[in-house]
Amino acid sequence: MSTHSNTLLAGKVALITGAGQGVGQGIAFALAKAGAKVALAGRTLSKVEDSCEQVKSFGGDAIAVECDVKDFASLENCVNTVVKEFNTISILVNNAQEVPLGPLLHVSDEAFNAGWESGPLATLRLMKLCHPHLKGDGCIINLASTAAKRWDASNYAAYAAVKEAIRSISKGAASEWAIDGIRTNVILPHALSPGLEVWVKANPEEAEAFIATIPQKRIGDCEKDIGEFVVSLCSDASAYVNGQSIAIDGGQAFMG
Repeated sequence: MSTHSNTLLAGKVALITGAGQGVGQGIAFALAKAGAKVALAGRTLSKVEDSCEQVKSFGGDAIAVECDVKDFASLENCVNTVVKEFNTISILVNNAQEVPLGPLLHVSDEAFNAGWESGPLATLRLMKLCHPHLKGDGCIINLASTAAKRWDASNYAAYAAVKEAIRSISKGAASEWAIDGIRTNVILPHALSPGLEVWVKANPEEAEAFIATIPQKRIGDCEKDIGEFVVSLCSDASAYVNGQSIAIDGGQAFMG
């Protein structure tokens, strides 16, 4: 169960992309348990419908929305659907992302473009579409990565590039939209998502070495570690936190 009060975010409406599994799902569950109504958006409708049913099983209010973040019309339809159902959007979580990984010589234009379209472009588009609804007391949480903080950027440079673009856009929104009553922050999480679980099982020695570099010696839980922090960041307790990039990674990255 959430450690937060189930009324902490009462009256809030949250839209979370990539909410069918992993970090997006964990954030959605935590927000719902804190009292927010949640719209779970994802490319695979069956996945977000399943997540939606889980939210309802613990008493949360949720809808599932099929959404391809690389398609502007799909993003527009998603926002319209949420507003029609819940009247507003007060929390936006941009989580969905296709990841371009591998050595630069092997990263195709198609893979990098997919990372760009699903990452910074989709994030900016959705922020702009939600802006009229977020005005007054809105909160944007965008997801980036500590990959850009790695000393050895081998195999992660393309991924880090699209994630750093999200950080730049977020800083701009924090600066320009604060006057509109909108806060924008970035989280950089380590979490045991399905994708990471597959990697850990496939690369046990590399995974062990990776976990050893985390001061807390564990990978975060999608709901308890990442989702719970997002709840705090969206609450009145964080009303003066804006334009920040916060690593939720057990102390691994140096963000200075």
